[in-house]
Amino acid sequence: MSDVHTPSVSRFINVGTRKLWLTEQGSGPPVLMLHGGGPGASGMSNYSRNIDALARQFRVLVPDMPGYGRSSKDINAADPFGDIASSMRALLDALSIPSAHVIGNSLGGAVALRLALDHPDRVDRLVLMGPGGIGMAQGKPTPGLLRLLTYYAGEGPTYEKLSEFIKKDLVFDAGSISEDMLRERFESSIDPAVVANPPLRMPPDPEAFKRMDFLLDPRLSGFDHPTLILWGQEDRVNPSVAGPALQAKMPAADLYLFSRTGHWVQWERADEFNATVAAFLCGGQVIRSRP
Repeated sequence: MSDVHTPSVSRFINVGTRKLWLTEQGSGPPVLMLHGGGPGASGMSNYSRNIDALARQFRVLVPDMPGYGRSSKDINAADPFGDIASSMRALLDALSIPSAHVIGNSLGGAVALRLALDHPDRVDRLVLMGPGGIGMAQGKPTPGLLRLLTYYAGEGPTYEKLSEFIKKDLVFDAGSISEDMLRERFESSIDPAVVANPPLRMPPDPEAFKRMDFLLDPRLSGFDHPTLILWGQEDRVNPSVAGPALQAKMPAADLYLFSRTGHWVQWERADEFNATVAAFLCGGQVIRSRP
């Protein structure tokens, strides 16, 4: 492990008809870090407390996924998981990376899992934090997920709606969220290109949730790559009860539940996240929890 801080480098990468904004830092085995899908999300804001620590051992790749940040805003609303996963595979192609460890939070977790199932040869070890698309066919979306999916509906985006979503749904301790963060997220969420084509929205077809549920995908039981599932027990977007259900479907998955933690494990429990993920990606042992 190196204690020397390496600066990050950011640039656009052309991927088909899209431009993806990518930040890189560190050297070593590549680690692709995929952010969540809340309003105004971006790669660097999602992982600001983790990149430096992981870059001591890995080549950290942090894109703004399509629909977010500085990347192209066109997104296939009928299959956002698959559409974004295809762009992430193409990003690895553009960087001449045969395979990488992949970390995904929320929407990023769903994209990471879709990439792993569609192209298992491109994914080494997999880390999923409160991933989307788990158990969606079992019932109605949580109030937190509803706030996310309807952010652009009705009166449209407002600072109050954004603040309520982040403080109430993303974290256990709302005091950890600064006014500057909220303002930055809100300004990003009202980009005219995003307002015209929101990356996540309530699907008009109720059957869409069933089609997006990974627990119904028969390929899940055949994915035997080492997988680490991290979940905050106070997650109000994707409830932590989905964690054991996902682990039971995956033959090589460890599950780590964080008490007094919401949807942002990597933010609220950054030191533990960084240490646990680094050890896991290096092949170290991770505490197994089976509630």
